[in-house]
Amino acid sequence: MGLIEVESPGLLTTVQDLGREGFGSMGVSASGAADAIALRLGNLLVGNAEAAAALEMTLLGGAFLFPEGGVIALTGSDFGATLDEKPVEFWRSTEVRKGQRLRLGPTKSGARCYLCVQGGIAVVPFLGSASTHLLSGLGGFEGRALRKGDVLTVGAAERSFQKRMVAAEALQLLSPRKVLRVTLGVQADWFSDSSQQLFYGSVYRVREDSNRMGLRLDGPPVPPHAGGEMITEGISLGAVQVPESGQPIISFVEQQTTGGYPVIANVISADFSSVGQLRPRDEVRFERVEMDQARASLIEQEKRMASENLIPQ
Repeated sequence: MGLIEVESPGLLTTVQDLGREGFGSMGVSASGAADAIALRLGNLLVGNAEAAAALEMTLLGGAFLFPEGGVIALTGSDFGATLDEKPVEFWRSTEVRKGQRLRLGPTKSGARCYLCVQGGIAVVPFLGSASTHLLSGLGGFEGRALRKGDVLTVGAAERSFQKRMVAAEALQLLSPRKVLRVTLGVQADWFSDSSQQLFYGSVYRVREDSNRMGLRLDGPPVPPHAGGEMITEGISLGAVQVPESGQPIISFVEQQTTGGYPVIANVISADFSSVGQLRPRDEVRFERVEMDQARASLIEQEKRMASENLIPQ
């Protein structure tokens, strides 16, 4: 087993895996990596199971000392990483020698970068997952974002270092989208045709107060429905709610499990990772698709993830 010493945590760095499914009825949302594709690819690069726990950094990366060395992979957005002042390439495995220091800076592309380490980050699971749920202060490393001076334990590595990289074609096919595909929401018929045309024809900008719970958008307000208030009900990951202000909100990985705003649309599963890479002030549009297309897109994405050509040996 190895160690990682946190010399600087960055803006918001947490331990995340693929989340804890099945507890929504208890009021606990899944949490997990905001960009699950990046996390899965990083784990594959270092020889872990896809769901192994890693570090998720948001907008600004930290500095980490590896007193015993290790094998790492950086995926997601480019945070300009260096290892002992030498640039580190993203989307490939890298061997870290004893005592080397990894530094990351501000993002050069999307919102989140993932540091995956061979053996995974070892924390006590909560409800079967290592993911940090910031809203409730549960899971991960003491239920919180990392701080300077924290020392993380790395699980036992079962493989020697192997040079691996994600194929360029795969990266292009799996890259984040700025046009999010959505299916009709459960209350879509509450909105007039003109309101829906406005929603699908407009460009929205991600607000500064967005977080892992939800992305608040600014743009042409969608006129509210005429049916009055609705009864609070369960909402799904990726639900696009429209509050009284008319400014849409995309529910995300630490969402509340119930909500009282009508849902005009729902982001398809294949585009969840794209939502996770949206930064404040990024612009986004919505494209309506049918359920069969949404299902086909997810199946195609999973085929790419399982392809032998994803990570050439």
